[in-house]
Amino acid sequence: MEEDMDEGQTQKGCLECCIKCLGGIPYPSLIATILLYAGVALFCGCGHEALSGTVTILQNYFEVVRSPVDSLDVFTMIDIIKYVIYGIASAFFVYGILLMVEGFFTSGAIKDLYGDFKITTCGRCVSAWFIMLTYIFMLAWLGVTAFTSLPVFIYFNIWNICQNATVLEGATLCLDPRQYGIVPIAEAKTVCAGSEKFYKMCESNELDMTFHLFICALAGAGAAVIAMIHYLMVLSANWAYVKDACRMQKYEDIKSKEEQELHDIHSTRSKERLNAYT
Repeated sequence: MEEDMDEGQTQKGCLECCIKCLGGIPYPSLIATILLYAGVALFCGCGHEALSGTVTILQNYFEVVRSPVDSLDVFTMIDIIKYVIYGIASAFFVYGILLMVEGFFTSGAIKDLYGDFKITTCGRCVSAWFIMLTYIFMLAWLGVTAFTSLPVFIYFNIWNICQNATVLEGATLCLDPRQYGIVPIAEAKTVCAGSEKFYKMCESNELDMTFHLFICALAGAGAAVIAMIHYLMVLSANWAYVKDACRMQKYEDIKSKEEQELHDIHSTRSKERLNAYT
């Protein structure tokens, strides 16, 4: 009987501990972190593969070759963008962890779990710094989203020309990379409807896959923007909480000091009365 009671109390204690731990999780920050990781992973993974597919299309169908000298051609720019993607993936993985930790320390549930804590000037500065940094990153992701929409527009035009070339017989439709600044003006790399390369490119898996990968990368950048906006709302709410907690802390300190002074005055008067009586 006593063993059953002890087992029931142990299970009850574990259940209460689990409830407290679940209550201490900052769910808004957790949702924003998951959305950020999903968006960054989608953008980096799909963007990297889409750039590789672009290199294959340029080399196989437009006969664009890599420059033998160290010049800034389209292939060098694609390599630079790939390295930027590697940096974005690493940086925002760390930044998501930092924001999650900041959400834990400024959550009201942590105060209920561990008791009252002191709001320091450093804590308020850290919260304000995260708000400013997240706002800058949100603007940066807006720029990345706008930049990612450019290859989507280019591939949509190519896909549209392929569709029209199969519908309109005898139409003279051509694809010229010079229109998009991919190759220099002096190099003629035009592929026109009716040629073998044109039909092979339109029927190839590289074109269709690259087009959809850029669309997925654009969706990932949009998800990262939404995550940054969500983080801004969470950080602003945490900043308001920290500010109110700081004011309440000052009020409690002043109140405690006044009560201590009143207690000292009352104790002094009681001692004086006792001495006068004796």
